[in-house]
Amino acid sequence: MKKIIIALLVIVAAGAAYLQFSPKEAAKGPQKRGPGVVNVVVTDVTEQVVQDRVEALGTTRAKESVTITSKVTEKIDSISFDDGDMVSAGQLLVTLRQNEQAAKVRAAKVQLADHIREYQRIDSLVTNQTIAELERDRLQTLIDTARANLSQSEAELQTRSIKAPFAGRLGLRQVSTGSLVSTGQEITTLDDISTIKLDFSVPERFLGDLRPGSSVEAISAAYPDKVFRGTVKSLDSRIDPETRAVVVRAEIPNQDGLVLPGMLMKVRLIKAEHTTLVVPESAIIPLQADHFVYLVDDSGMVERKQVKIGIRQRGLVELVDGVSEGQQVVIRGAMKVRVGQKVNATTSEPWVTKR
Repeated sequence: MKKIIIALLVIVAAGAAYLQFSPKEAAKGPQKRGPGVVNVVVTDVTEQVVQDRVEALGTTRAKESVTITSKVTEKIDSISFDDGDMVSAGQLLVTLRQNEQAAKVRAAKVQLADHIREYQRIDSLVTNQTIAELERDRLQTLIDTARANLSQSEAELQTRSIKAPFAGRLGLRQVSTGSLVSTGQEITTLDDISTIKLDFSVPERFLGDLRPGSSVEAISAAYPDKVFRGTVKSLDSRIDPETRAVVVRAEIPNQDGLVLPGMLMKVRLIKAEHTTLVVPESAIIPLQADHFVYLVDDSGMVERKQVKIGIRQRGLVELVDGVSEGQQVVIRGAMKVRVGQKVNATTSEPWVTKR
C-alpha cells in the first residue's frame, strides 16, 4: 500500500515539474501559422478594338433558286448535264421528243411562204386594177394567220428544249433518258450561289441600329475557323408580333462556293467598333451589382479595385472605368488573395480577342 502511494506522489511531482520548467511556447498552447505567399497568375490590362454587336442564328439562301420542270408530258430524248454542273444562262439541259412539233413548224413555214408568194403575184394585178382589192386583203389575212400558226408551232417546239434560266449550279438529276416526264415534274434544281443571302431575326429593340450597309460576320459549323463577311441588304417590312423580331437579310460573297443554301450560321451584326481597355473574364469578381478586380503592383502587393464593365466579347470584358492600361490584374488565384497581401505573380501572355 505504501508503495502505491509513493508511486502516485512521484507521478504528481513529475507533472508539476514539467509544467513549471517546460518552454513558454508549450504553456501558451498551439499557435496559428503566419500567412504564406500565395501564387497567382496576372496579365496586363490591354487596349484592343472591340465590336458592339448583336448575335443571332441565320439560314442561308441562294441569290436565285428554281426547280427545273417540264411544261409538257413527253419522253426524254437526251440529257445534257451531270449532277452538280455549273451552267450558263440559256444552256440546254434536257431535250424532249419533238418530232411532231418540228413537223408542225416545217408545215407552218411552207404554208406561210406559199401565201406570201401568192400575195406578191396578185399585188401587181391589183395595182393595174386587173383584180379586186378584196382578194389581196383575203390573202393578207391568210398570211397573218399563217404567221400566227408558225409562232404557235415554234412555241410548242421550244417547250421540248429545257434550258437554264440563269447561270448557277445544278443539283442532282432526278430523271433518265427515255423516261416519261410529266407536266411540273422535277428534273433538277438550279441555284445561283455566287452571292448568298443570309436571313436572321433580330429583336425589335435593336431596330434603331439596323441599316443597309452594316457589316455582318457569319460562322458555319462546316468551317469553324473561317469567318464569312458581308453586309446588310434589307430589312423585312414587318415585325413578327409573336417573337417581336424583324428578319434581316444580308448578302455574303461566295465566289469559292463554300456556302450552300440551307446552312445554319452564327451571325454577328456589327453595330460599331471602338478601341478600349479589356481584361479576361476570369479577372472580374462580381459582388452583387458591382464588379471588382485584384491589381498587383511592382512590389507584389494586392489591391482591390472597383471597375465599370462594358461589352463582353469572346472571353474578354471591356473596362470602362477603374483601371489604366498596363496595370496587372489577377486572372488565376483571385479567391486566395486578400487586400494588402504580398503575392508571387506569374505573368500570362496578353489576351487577344478573335474576330
